[in-house]
Amino acid sequence: MNITKNLGMLLLAIYLILIGISALIHTIAIPVIVTGILALAAGILILIGR
Repeated sequence: MNITKNLGMLLLAIYLILIGISALIHTIAIPVIVTGILALAAGILILIGR
């Protein structure tokens, strides 16, 4: 299995996994600030090409 070296895509993958887990398991509460910062960082890194 290859893990991407693109940091933006890696953060996006982590973000999507966290959102998917929190949608499937309602007892796990992931703070909105954490997911917001993660999404923002992923978006910025993807835009600048890192």
